[in-house]
Amino acid sequence: MTNTINHARGRACSFTTKPEARRQTASIGVPAAAALAGAVLLGSTLAAQAITMPMGGRTTQPIGHYEFCQRTPGECRPTAEAAPHALDRASWAAMIEVNNHYNTTVLPLTDMQIWGREELWSFPDDVGDCEDFVLAKRHRLKEMGFHPSNLLITVVRQPNGEGHAVLTVRTDRGDFILDNLVGEIADWRDTPYTYLKRQSTRHAGRWENINDSRTRISAR
Repeated sequence: MTNTINHARGRACSFTTKPEARRQTASIGVPAAAALAGAVLLGSTLAAQAITMPMGGRTTQPIGHYEFCQRTPGECRPTAEAAPHALDRASWAAMIEVNNHYNTTVLPLTDMQIWGREELWSFPDDVGDCEDFVLAKRHRLKEMGFHPSNLLITVVRQPNGEGHAVLTVRTDRGDFILDNLVGEIADWRDTPYTYLKRQSTRHAGRWENINDSRTRISAR
């Protein structure tokens, strides 16, 4: 199979899930999430200067997303580009709640394990590949009032060289990452990934390159 890092037909996932990350996520209930929301908003990460992902030109759409759009065109329409989401305690708590819910209720399996084929993007029931987690989180946050242009499926390279998909949430405090492999929501600069491409803010069915040459904002 061709690697998704360089080609649209590659896999976007690997499920070498860190056990400690899964335990951390599972321990965060909805009431605790609300309390954590206020603490994190006042923390050093959100206090840092907001630096968004530097974007390049239009690039190839992952084949799995293309087929998903053929089946579910309502998820892939042009969008009126909105200002980044105004991040407050309520919206931060919503992001934590959604991330926690899907990370702890959906079992991570590959598309091959689920469907017997690669790159079948779909909304998960109780099992899903990494892009399925992203689709579910994006859909739920849209229902909670986040604008579609601020919820962007994003393809990254892990430190081991394997591909993965995460959800980028654009806010006025910077770009934040919701990830099924990690329980904590983080500023994109403070993740171990190399960012490759993501959905366009103007059209949910189009993709753009990411020019990732960042410096991490903490030593975590």
